[in-house]
Amino acid sequence: MRALFQDLRFGLRMLRGNPGFTLVAVLTLALGIAASTTVFSWIDGVLLHPIPGVRDGGQLVQFETLTPNSEPILNSYPDYRDYRDHLKLISGLVVSQQLDAPVILEEVAQPVWGELVSQNYFSVLGVQPLLGRTFLPGDALDKPNVYPVAVISERLWRTGFGADPNVIGKTVLVNRRHTVTIIGVLPGAFRSTTPGLAFEMWVPLGEATLRDRGNRNLEAIARLRPGVTVAQANAEIAALARQLAAANPADNLGLGAWVVPLWKAHEGAQALLRRPLQILMAVALLVLLIVCANVANLLLARSTARQKEFGIRRALGAGRSRLARQLLSEALLLSGLGALAAVPLALWQGHALSFLIPPTNLPVVLDYEVNARILGFTVLACVAAALISGLAPMFHSIRPDVITTLKEGGRSESSGARAHRLRGLLVVGEVALALVALIGAGLFMRSFQAVRAIHPGFDPTQVLVARLDLSASDHSSTGQQRRLCQQLRERLKVTPEVVDASYSDVIPLGVGLGPWQDVAVEGYLPTPSESMKLYRNVVSPGYFGLLRIPLLEGRDFSGRDDDKAAPVMIVNESFARRFFAGRSPVGGRVRCMEQWHTVVGLVKDGKYLSPAEAPLPYFYLAFRQGNWTGGHIYFCLRTRGDPLRAVPLFRRELAALDPNAQVYDAMPMLEFMRGSLFAEKCAANLLTALGAMALLLAAAGLYSVMAYAVSQRTQEIGVRMALGAQPRDVMAMVVRQGMILTAAGLLLGAAAALAVWRLAAGALVNVSAADPAIFAGATVFLALVALAASYLPARRATHVDPNVALRCQ
Repeated sequence: MRALFQDLRFGLRMLRGNPGFTLVAVLTLALGIAASTTVFSWIDGVLLHPIPGVRDGGQLVQFETLTPNSEPILNSYPDYRDYRDHLKLISGLVVSQQLDAPVILEEVAQPVWGELVSQNYFSVLGVQPLLGRTFLPGDALDKPNVYPVAVISERLWRTGFGADPNVIGKTVLVNRRHTVTIIGVLPGAFRSTTPGLAFEMWVPLGEATLRDRGNRNLEAIARLRPGVTVAQANAEIAALARQLAAANPADNLGLGAWVVPLWKAHEGAQALLRRPLQILMAVALLVLLIVCANVANLLLARSTARQKEFGIRRALGAGRSRLARQLLSEALLLSGLGALAAVPLALWQGHALSFLIPPTNLPVVLDYEVNARILGFTVLACVAAALISGLAPMFHSIRPDVITTLKEGGRSESSGARAHRLRGLLVVGEVALALVALIGAGLFMRSFQAVRAIHPGFDPTQVLVARLDLSASDHSSTGQQRRLCQQLRERLKVTPEVVDASYSDVIPLGVGLGPWQDVAVEGYLPTPSESMKLYRNVVSPGYFGLLRIPLLEGRDFSGRDDDKAAPVMIVNESFARRFFAGRSPVGGRVRCMEQWHTVVGLVKDGKYLSPAEAPLPYFYLAFRQGNWTGGHIYFCLRTRGDPLRAVPLFRRELAALDPNAQVYDAMPMLEFMRGSLFAEKCAANLLTALGAMALLLAAAGLYSVMAYAVSQRTQEIGVRMALGAQPRDVMAMVVRQGMILTAAGLLLGAAAALAVWRLAAGALVNVSAADPAIFAGATVFLALVALAASYLPARRATHVDPNVALRCQ
């Protein structure tokens, strides 16, 4: 241990004596370690530990209901209760549902995102309150729309109540009509059980409103008993699911259930970012390898100049292991300093993901602070960087013969040639890795552009989208809300700023999945494993005309399609192909929401959940026929100018009809749709940033090698010029040497990229993993950068004075 401290002290003196070398090496290492640490922090926060602030988070798993074709869906409350009470290998099961409601704080209404949760929610999760208490069994009152007590977040406690220590027992007004008593404040570490979302209020679910087994709108989290595996739990769950299907065939026939690790869940940030983050981690490690190769090149150049020192040490009795330990100690010091510099850089980069969040009404939070796990990863990256960057200089320095080294003063031709070959190999590796990263960035950027270019099946230009909240309005009943929406549409249509107006309960290509319904098509017999759960929208008359969705057959909804008329629906082309086998769907009958609906229209296919989705069956219901059951309504306004200019008009007309109605998230539809591009945008932007970093590092490595080669060949170049060599000949010689290394790296990198990116082909949209244009473009671009990196040392070589060079010789 004492010898190790001596090595470290000596290495520190050597680094202080070469401040330029030390600064370049430390900054290079800091870039690589910070990049990999930042990506790991996102992986840790989104995939590895997606629910912070809970006890023994490794025992938590996602509980999902499965359709007959194994599609994961949400859960019903009666199913939850049966699974909770009868499963033995699960120690607890909780359910939750998002609650978006205006809360009156100090006489000012503000939107607060929260959750309706089962009363055992916090006890199963192991979340202890900062103040007060959490829920008890008696807190869940079986009364519709009654929220007797609430637990709030530390953030809401500080921002809404000024961190009042006497907040327990205070009441707030939710939806302007429900008085809620605050009984507890949660610590800031806990945000929600939906990764990526940060809620501020939790209220207990009332069972009276959740007795319908077919109403599946609850997310569920289970806690496994100690020692129980996911496979063991799933075996028990599958057996109970079969019992429930036999006992409740109307709602559960063909349905199953399972638990999956949280990182495999199909809801939340991990579902969107799982594949992009895995790819980013691989590219970040490529960048770290390039960094290590760069530092190894710097250490090789330095060790070559220290050959005489190493020869004297060997002559005085130092063994090869002693020299190896000294060199590795110096590499570890450099890596340690690089890691220290990387921490603040990683802190800054850690918030970068939040800037990529598209506009959304959801409380998305993706900024992850550096914690013990992330610091541990940084330490591992530091040690790995020290070993990788220090091994090549170490083996090079301990191999030369002592006598030869002392005789030639450390300028052995064989030693110099060996070092030059090694540095050349490192540059070849850097260029190859940089090309892999650059091609990956090009593929995902092209994929993102391809997704953006996909026509959604409707025209979102000059359309304003606004979310209308009627939960606290004077129009409480479904009939009153329908009349309010109709009156508001009529008032807006006669204003000069608005071309047309319509409303629905879903806007296509938003964040998350849309609502779905079980359907039965007259004359169509589904297979036993076929899921009849289809996505749908409930729309007003004029919806298709406003969004310019072509009506191919039949008619649009009209004012006559109200709750007194026979139920009707409109279907898309994929619906007709699947269930009507080429026949016209108009006049066909579909059972949905316990009623038979007559198909009155056929519209063109569009994109509903994601721009990259395959065509899927979709249907529309008439808003005025009572099929809408939500608390929010989306209005669409096609405007004559900038959609944002219509926002004051919309608020004014709504206030004239109902001053208690609330408007949230008014934005152009093009901006609203960015949520569906979230994963593609993250992958493209972050891979581009890492690809640019890899490119610059590879160019810096090539430049350093060529500059060092020129300095080592100064006498040779002087002799050549003294014998009549022209500057252009010297320049061509040096550039040729650099481009030979580059060409070898490009060939190796192209082969590696072809193999690597084929593995990620499933994440690309309308782009081949072997796209020749991207491969050629990245290769040419990297070659041009390498040419510039070789040109600068070559130009310096042409200024060598033959007299000075010969005099030095």
